[in-house]
Amino acid sequence: MLRLDKTICGDLNSSLSHEWLETNGLGGFACGTVGGANTRRYHGLLTAALNPPGGRTLLLSKLEDTLVVGEKRIDLSTNEYSTEGVIHPEGYQHLVEFRQDPFPTFTFEAEGARIEKSIFMHHGGNTTQVEYKLLDAPKDAKVELELRPLIAFRDYHSTTHENSALNPEVQSEPGLVSFAPYAGLPRLYLAHNAAAVAAEGHWYRNFFFRIEHERGLDAQEDLFNPAVLGWELKKGQSAVVIAAVEKHDITNAIKYRRAELQRREAIVAKAPADDPMAQALALAADQYLVKRGDHWTVMAGYPWFTDWGRDTMISLPGLTLFTGNGEIARDILLNFAGLVDMGMLPNRFAEDGEVPEYNTVDATLWFFEAARAYAAATGDYDFLRDELYSIFVRIIDAHIKGTRYNIHMMENGLLNAGEPGAQLTWMDAKIGDWVVTPRMGKPVEIQALWFNALKIMEDLAERFDRTEDQRRFGSVASLASWTFNRIFWNKDKNCLYDVTNGGPSDGSIRPNQIFAVSLRYPILTGEKALAVVETVERELLTSVGLRTLDRQDPRYRPIYQGDQYSRDSAYHQGTVWPWLLGPFVTAYVRVHGGTPEARQRASEILHALEPHLSEACLGQISEIFDADEPHQPRGCFAQAWSVAEVLRALCEDVYQIRPMREAIPAAVAR
Repeated sequence: MLRLDKTICGDLNSSLSHEWLETNGLGGFACGTVGGANTRRYHGLLTAALNPPGGRTLLLSKLEDTLVVGEKRIDLSTNEYSTEGVIHPEGYQHLVEFRQDPFPTFTFEAEGARIEKSIFMHHGGNTTQVEYKLLDAPKDAKVELELRPLIAFRDYHSTTHENSALNPEVQSEPGLVSFAPYAGLPRLYLAHNAAAVAAEGHWYRNFFFRIEHERGLDAQEDLFNPAVLGWELKKGQSAVVIAAVEKHDITNAIKYRRAELQRREAIVAKAPADDPMAQALALAADQYLVKRGDHWTVMAGYPWFTDWGRDTMISLPGLTLFTGNGEIARDILLNFAGLVDMGMLPNRFAEDGEVPEYNTVDATLWFFEAARAYAAATGDYDFLRDELYSIFVRIIDAHIKGTRYNIHMMENGLLNAGEPGAQLTWMDAKIGDWVVTPRMGKPVEIQALWFNALKIMEDLAERFDRTEDQRRFGSVASLASWTFNRIFWNKDKNCLYDVTNGGPSDGSIRPNQIFAVSLRYPILTGEKALAVVETVERELLTSVGLRTLDRQDPRYRPIYQGDQYSRDSAYHQGTVWPWLLGPFVTAYVRVHGGTPEARQRASEILHALEPHLSEACLGQISEIFDADEPHQPRGCFAQAWSVAEVLRALCEDVYQIRPMREAIPAAVAR
């Protein structure tokens, strides 16, 4: 349980800097601030995934809530208007506590009354349930609650503005009210146990989103209020609203709540370690596992990313294998195997689910590592033999012969990638036609991943009695390793070059070199591996992740902020990425022999991030942080690989936990 007291809740800026997130397993979500005001265009009570996990549409922005105690009206809502910081109403002043227990729960006190509000989504449905429970009230005082739904009905990347096209009609029947303001969008149903419903039909204008303003984007919105719902509450009674794209029976509200509580209790029960951080991360991990059609996939981050091939493969071990979700891991691997084209895994899917994009060199190579981790955890090598091995062979052959974006193996065994205008590695920021970190040629982590993939194939070929394949993959791996160790060592800086491309090698000190040490089959060993870890620790390690560039480099950008140009140009030029703590810790423990001292140091590195779980998006880990202290969290407030890699390293390298084969039922593992 995470708890914030009145010192945070009652302070406007502090309460608005703390956010909460609820997800539904389909790509839909609800999110907002502890203080109540929406500071992002993405904040809302129901963002439905109409084409899961895409087609995300913000239907219900918020509920304006007013408590009436006797003759006193107390607004519990908080809204911000204009850049001048106009706040109205100021409901946060009555907020005495916020808990994530496990749902976002707000406790308000005013005029002797105490009321608790909780929010959660139904797993597997585009449905958000909001409950208000009167905990205490003045004796003999009449207590009423009024809720005014504010609807947006827009793409979640956009904003709504007052317009004449909106249909204000309200349909009402016992226990249910609904709206369909625009053709082509679903009807929004509000199941409720209110005593009264009345049509309203008013626009609320000029809501201000401070974070969008900081990002140089449209920061104002108008919202429509079609109706008002009213209750008279006695102590211990609850007012409930279930917002959904389908009808719900309000009498099932208790059952829905109990089911979601039990589901989350089961997640915590399967947490891999008796460590509050590991338990919190297990809960966080669940929010990224969603369905695309009949198969599972991974949402890269909230609030604006969908599923990406690279992020999915990097995140898979931490999100699934250490949370008892081996079946989901297997399904993800099978799903993506069916999407391989020209020997490549897709990089990202369009929001509308159209043809995937294949502009990546590393996602495909991470596919091998994800499959290896799955088989090592579950013993399900039959699955790799029957479903993946032939696909993996075709992928290797395509990379040797050549595929998109000039990706091909050189005569020296290394993998070349890139062409003008393309960004193929995880350092993929692009502004118009400007690729900020193009890294064309032979990026260091691509060689590490290529070697790792070849060694995985050598091992699988041996297991499956494919002697000729075993010799072939082993031979190419040996050549790649020999060449890599000959041309990538930067003796002046006692570490690895970031990219070689036939001309002067790129001596930038970046974190990509850590993968040469951290992967299951490291391409760099011995004293040089130790030197790489020491260089990365000295130059790039922070309390929240690894910097993407050392501070002495003239391109170093200490702060990630401003408009899109400013932000993207800083994205990989110093900005800290917490997901890199995973490979760093793995490499650190490895080069120090896995000693208790090394594991203790690894624990300290990972647990330094634990306070972040109580800031920004509560219970989650942000995408990035500023390069300089105080390392302000930036980007997506919840990122899959941030959670996954910290959880994986905590389990594997600190606690030396190995996922059990029992994670896969015998019928699946065969």
